[in-house]
Formats: sequence, structure tokens, C-alpha cells
Amino acid sequence: MSALQHDLFVTEPVLPAGITLFRGWISPAQSRDVLDEMLSVFEAAPPYRLRVKSGAYVINRMTNCGELGWHSDERGYRYVDRHPELDVPWPPIPPAIRALAVKAAQEAGAPFVPDACLVNFYEASGKMNLHQDHDEKDFAWPIVSFSFGCDAIFALGGAKRRDPVQGVTLSHGDVLVMHGESRMRFHGVKKIVPGTAPFAHPAVPEGGRLNLTFRRAG
Repeated sequence: MSALQHDLFVTEPVLPAGITLFRGWISPAQSRDVLDEMLSVFEAAPPYRLRVKSGAYVINRMTNCGELGWHSDERGYRYVDRHPELDVPWPPIPPAIRALAVKAAQEAGAPFVPDACLVNFYEASGKMNLHQDHDEKDFAWPIVSFSFGCDAIFALGGAKRRDPVQGVTLSHGDVLVMHGESRMRFHGVKKIVPGTAPFAHPAVPEGGRLNLTFRRAG
């Protein structure tokens, strides 16, 4: 089957209300600019590995920018206003990147004023278990997610952990908005598909993926 024939058989998933997926919404040129800016964020707030209540480390490195940053350790999940390892405030969300997140949310019909951006670094073996984003103060605000690097098989569940899970491929430049009735759906990342990144960039793990998740935490 040729590449053209393959494309003819590729269909977009039917997504539930409140899940808006913009394919390739961030252009290749824009994505390079975003990733270049994120390098300064990583210099100010180096990625680190979080721990869960048991003390075990999670598989993915992460960092934050914005007024608040999501953190986890033996005390549990919460937002903090400083980098836990450096004891310095998180760097601000770069204005141009913040504006992109606000615009994407608006196009999805979800007004947005983000004050936090959680950055997840997925190596080729990276994944994330099903979870809900429930540490924010007001669930009326959406969650906006930017994908860069290799494809990820995103797991989209329901309101309960045992609900059926739908696999959705997220590619470089895709933007996913969870809002309204789907804001509290369980979700995660099943796996990364190495070799699918359109180009290499020092901000993205080699053979992996970079995910920016914008939230209103406070």
C-alpha cells in the first residue's frame, strides 16, 4: 500500500464532547520557536524526577513554568510556587507560548487564563498511567496540551477509572483541549512511537516526546 493509499484509510477518531483535538495546529516553524524558548525555561528550572507517596520515582522527568508548578513526593500531589530542588520561583510561561495556549482554548470554546505549565519529558520507553487532573482549585478551566517530538498513543478514558479507554495518536504540533463535561476524564499515555518525530531538537528527548500541559491551578 502506498503512502497515499494509506492516508486514504486513516480516519480521525470520534471524540466525546469536551475533547477538542487540533491536528498540526502548531506549525513546524512555530514549534521550533516554542522549543527554542523552552530551552531557557529548562535552564532556569532543570527537569527532575518526582516521587510518589511510597518514595518511588516516576518514569518521566518533568519541570514547570508559571506562577505555580505541579509537584509530587511522599507528601502527595500538589502545586508549589518554587522549584523543589533549587528553591527558586518557577520561571514565567513565555508570553508567546502562553498566548498560543489561550488561543487554542478559545478556538475550542473554552476561555482560559493559565497560571501553570507542566512539562513532561517522555523518553522512548515513557508512559503515564491513567489519572485525573484534580489538584486544581477550579475545574471550570480547561486543560490545554501541546505535543512535540515523537507520536504518543494517548489513552482517553471516562469519568471512572474502570470506564473503557480510547487510544488516540497525538503527533508533533497537535493540540488537545479537555474542557466542559470532559475536563475530568481519566487519561494517560500508553506508549511513545519512536522514529515519528519530524525533526530533532535539543528540547525534546531523543526518540521521545515533549508535552506542555497548561492549567489554571490557583
